Amino acid sequence: MTLAQRTSLNSIPAYRQGATPGAAQKAFKLSSNENPYPPLDSVIAGLSSELGTINQYPNAAAPELVGALAARLGVEPETIALGAGSVEVAGQLIHAIANPGDEVVFAWRSFEAYPILAHVAGATPVMVPLDADGAHDLAAMAEAINERTALVFICNPNNPTGTVVDAAAVDAFMAKVPAHVLVVIDEAYVHFNTAGDSAIGLDFFRRYPNVAVLHTFSKAYGLAGLRIGYAVAPPAVAANLRKTAVPFGVTALAQRAAVLSLEHEDELQVRIDDLVTARESLLATLREAGITVTESQANFIWLSTGDDTEAVDAELRAAGIWARAFAGDGIRISIGSPEANAAIATAVISALSQAPAHV
Repeated sequence: MTLAQRTSLNSIPAYRQGATPGAAQKAFKLSSNENPYPPLDSVIAGLSSELGTINQYPNAAAPELVGALAARLGVEPETIALGAGSVEVAGQLIHAIANPGDEVVFAWRSFEAYPILAHVAGATPVMVPLDADGAHDLAAMAEAINERTALVFICNPNNPTGTVVDAAAVDAFMAKVPAHVLVVIDEAYVHFNTAGDSAIGLDFFRRYPNVAVLHTFSKAYGLAGLRIGYAVAPPAVAANLRKTAVPFGVTALAQRAAVLSLEHEDELQVRIDDLVTARESLLATLREAGITVTESQANFIWLSTGDDTEAVDAELRAAGIWARAFAGDGIRISIGSPEANAAIATAVISALSQAPAHV
C-alpha cells in the first residue's frame, strides 16, 4: 500500500540552496549572498552565556528583541512578528492572508521562494516579467491584480537582479491597489541600498494601511546560520502571523544575537560600507573591461547572460567562482572577501570573453 500524499506537491520544485565547491578545489562560494565577515566578537561573547540554557524552550514572545526593534524602527511592538528568517515570515504572510485559490503577485525573476511558498499555501503565484532593465514593472503588476489577488510582493532591492523601485513609482502603484490587497515590501538587502530615490518600506507602512515590510538579520548582520527575520505589519496581520508561525521557531540564541547586533550597529555599518565599496569597485572594473552589467543596490551583482548562462557558469566554476545561475536568465554573484572579489573580476572578464554578446 502506498502512503497517502499531497499530490499537488509533485509540481512544486524544492528550494535549491546555493552550490558549495568541493574541498579539493580552490574556490569561493558566492552563491548564497552570505556576509563574508564572521560574527562580531561582541556577538559571539554575548551568545556564550546562552549556551547553558539550550535545554529550555525560548520565550516565544521575544520581548527583549521585539522591544529593541520597536524602539529602533519607531513602531509599536504589536506590529512586529518574528520568524526563522524573512523567508519563513514571507510564508507566514501567505498563509495568514491567502485562502486556497487566491493569487499572489510578484515580479519575475525575483526571489525564487515566492512561487514555492505560494504553491505550498494553496495559493496561485502570478509572475509578472521584469522590465528590460531587470527591474519591477509596477504598471504591469498593477494590471495583474484582480478580485482573486490577496498579496503582492515587491522585492526591493530585487533578488537576483539588485535593482530598486523608486518611491514615486510605488506611490503610483499603491494608488491602483485595492484596499484589501496586502503589499509586502521585502527588504532583505535594504542595508546595502544607497539609491537616494528608492522606496523605503517603513515609510509606506506608516502611510498605507495595507503595507507590510520584511527584514532579515541574515545579510547585513551576518546571522544567516541562526535564522531570524521579522515583519512589520498592521497589528491584525501581525497577530495572524504569530498564529501561522512554527512554535518556538526563533531560538533563544537567535534572539540574543539579534539584540546584540542591534546594540553594535555602528560596528556592523563599517562592514556594510566595505561591502558596498567592494560592490561598486567590482562593477566599475567589469564596465571598464567593456562588460554590460546591471546596477546593483544589494550585496551581489547580476550578469544577464540569457541563453549563455550555463556555459558562462561552467567557466566561472572552472575558475573557482561558484555563483548562483538561473538557466536562461543570468548569474548572481555575491560580494565576498577582497580575494574573492578580485577572483570574480578576473573570472567574469575571461568567461564573458567567450560569450561576446555580453561584452
